[in-house]
Amino acid sequence: MTPDARSEAEGALELAREHLLSLQDGRGWWRGELQTNVTMDAEDILLREFLGVRDGAATERSAAWIRSQQRADGTWANFHGGPGELSSTIEAYWALRLAGDRSDAEHMRRAAEFVRAQGGIERARAFTHLWLALFGLWSWDRVPALPPEVVLLGPRVPLNVYDFACWARQTIVALSLVKAHRPTRTLPFDLDELRCAPGAGAHEPRRAVSRRARWLILLDRVLRIYEAHPVAPLRRLAMARAERWIVRRQEADGSWGGIQPPWVYSLIALRLSGYALEHPVMRRGLDGLERFMIEDRDDAHGVGAPRGESRRLEACQSPVWDTALAMLALGDAGVSPEHPALVRAASWLLGEEVRERGDWSVVRRALEPGGWAFEFANVNYPDIDDTAEVVLALSRLAERREALAGGDGARALGRGLDGAIGRALRWVEGMQSSDGGWGAFDADNTRSLVRELPFLDFGEVIDESSADVTAHAVEMLAALGLADGEAARRGVAWLIEHQEPDGSWYGRWGVNHVYGTGATVPGLIAAGVSPAHESVRRAVSWLERHQNDDGGWGEDPRSYDDPSWIGRGPSTASQTAWALLALDAAGERSPAIARGVRWLLAGQRPDGGWDEPQYTGTGFPGDYYINYHLYRLTFPVMALGRCLAAAADLQPDAAVASERQG
Repeated sequence: MTPDARSEAEGALELAREHLLSLQDGRGWWRGELQTNVTMDAEDILLREFLGVRDGAATERSAAWIRSQQRADGTWANFHGGPGELSSTIEAYWALRLAGDRSDAEHMRRAAEFVRAQGGIERARAFTHLWLALFGLWSWDRVPALPPEVVLLGPRVPLNVYDFACWARQTIVALSLVKAHRPTRTLPFDLDELRCAPGAGAHEPRRAVSRRARWLILLDRVLRIYEAHPVAPLRRLAMARAERWIVRRQEADGSWGGIQPPWVYSLIALRLSGYALEHPVMRRGLDGLERFMIEDRDDAHGVGAPRGESRRLEACQSPVWDTALAMLALGDAGVSPEHPALVRAASWLLGEEVRERGDWSVVRRALEPGGWAFEFANVNYPDIDDTAEVVLALSRLAERREALAGGDGARALGRGLDGAIGRALRWVEGMQSSDGGWGAFDADNTRSLVRELPFLDFGEVIDESSADVTAHAVEMLAALGLADGEAARRGVAWLIEHQEPDGSWYGRWGVNHVYGTGATVPGLIAAGVSPAHESVRRAVSWLERHQNDDGGWGEDPRSYDDPSWIGRGPSTASQTAWALLALDAAGERSPAIARGVRWLLAGQRPDGGWDEPQYTGTGFPGDYYINYHLYRLTFPVMALGRCLAAAADLQPDAAVASERQG
């Protein structure tokens, strides 16, 4: 690299590094907005209408956000640039009706036309039908069976609640109570304009695609009969146990699991169970939702919000994840481990360690707790992914204990690191699944039978081993000097076995094969796999084949449903960085890296960040996606820092400076 070229890249890295440092909260953490689709906001309006607490002014601010996200064709999509989505459009339209928008308004007519063209309300997902049933717009008899007696099943009985992933488990228990009550609230309008004429696009039952699915459809019919005539003592026992199960899992911030779906349905379930709105559980829940609201004025955050006041709901918040990634990025950018910002962050993370036994302990009874969750408050559901990244970040400070010994606070931090890292290590090793990989929240959560239940037609409902989580766990073990241990060896074997035929890895928690590959290659290399290994070379070849003409990388979320989108999409800062991290780890010093770095330099904003409207995070593959607002900064900082440290043969040309935005 020429001195001028290196200076250009170093200047970009310094600018980005300082911008990231400026975003740290005074208490030590980083947190970027977690942006999703408008169903969160629509369902918040519906929830408040159902509970009788809807405020007109707040509704209008939420409605302003929903309107701003409607596209020219009248639809709402589940991610930036995606196709119109039927159920999301129905729920957004309905929320706007509650806000006072007339059905004959132009924007509403366009939305209704799309809904009818797609088959109408009849074709919506089961969860939208449930919302409609809550307000008498859909028959409870047409909602698939979900009896609360499911909570009475032991953990070894098929279809017990622990067969479901934690996010689905919490939702299922709450909804079973809601469905047992079969409530109906009255609206001042109907939604007949969203229905199709009789016989046109009529709702069809979910089509059986396997013998198991046919059996489950039959079971659903039997359970619907039981729901109409339950055994009274058994029903009372089940409802009481479900209620206690829900209440015990409320987090300190008022949420359930720190995520919107179980939070909303738990509030409805408890209200139907007789909890007054002023009951401490209900009050904490409603107050907590307000803390997840982002009040905006004139699009202050640059997300496409309208002029004036608006507000939107974060489906979740990611301070632990964001803080760990920020610490790793700053370390890669040359910030010393004893820098005050990193010491503050480490101290905050140590205070967030989970020391309680959560649902994961149902399968791992003898395992002692340890690790970290994603959110500010979530003691029931720590996860392997967050824990691995936190340990990677903290281990860098642990290596510099002597430098941290300059004061009482620093000495206490140094003493706390070993204990927290040791507990996390034992927990992660204990949470390894029998196949050698790691899921996110539970071990061996693989009973795929639950995927075929008629009720569950939206999103993933089990927590199988995934390449990205497994790679992060392996990388953590390697950082602790355990690359030759049994757990790491089994994890490496799982990763190599699950490489896709094209050389990539599927990304469970990020979009998609670029993310999976960007996580897996560094994990394999850290664990001692040679850059010359056939799996690594195939991955490098895949990344180079899928580099865009502009030098960046991108992948559209439609790749989860349509293979023609795999590795294809507009270049983004986060996905370009993931590719660069993999290529750098593999020891590449190729033109592909130089072009990728040039793309990052050319797109950098004057403040040091990057624009990224695309959704590159994954909640449920095929259904639900996330725009992590810090991804566009932390990952480019990591990539630039590592590429510069490796003295890659980069050739940013003189045109880069003029290509920069601003």
